[in-house]
Amino acid sequence: MKRKHSRAMDAIAGMVAGALATWLMGKATTVLYERESKAVRRREDQARGGKTAYGVAAEKVARLAHEQLSNEQRSRFGNGIHWTLGVSAGALYGVLRPRVRAVRSGHGLLFGAAFFLIMDELVTPAFGLTPGPRAFPWQTHARGLAGHLVFGTVVDTALGTMQRTA
Repeated sequence: MKRKHSRAMDAIAGMVAGALATWLMGKATTVLYERESKAVRRREDQARGGKTAYGVAAEKVARLAHEQLSNEQRSRFGNGIHWTLGVSAGALYGVLRPRVRAVRSGHGLLFGAAFFLIMDELVTPAFGLTPGPRAFPWQTHARGLAGHLVFGTVVDTALGTMQRTA
């Protein structure tokens, strides 16, 4: 007998899976970043102006509120934006996974790749959070793609486990 999926419960499961996937994605991308040459890291850091896309997003939000952030606040709020995005993407995947076969094809790899292309390569530069993709070395793109593939795989696996046992 096939269970009926509650959208709310699937979204909550997706949030949990998204948090786990965000954490593991961070671990994976940190390992990859630490293994890059100093020259590549320097090129990436110069392109970013020493700031992360999430830190720049936090500054833009603060400016809308006529506030200015310290470096510590920018880092903390930027980290909050990063986690909110990961948890939200997990919730979306949690709702779509049992309902749209194409979403779960590739066991999360397609979702991860699409998330990378849309967010890292299109939305982030479009909103001025980073310069365009050409400003970065290929290793930056490869690391971002790898991280998002980890995200997609983890969120799919975690949800597969939770939705099967629910």
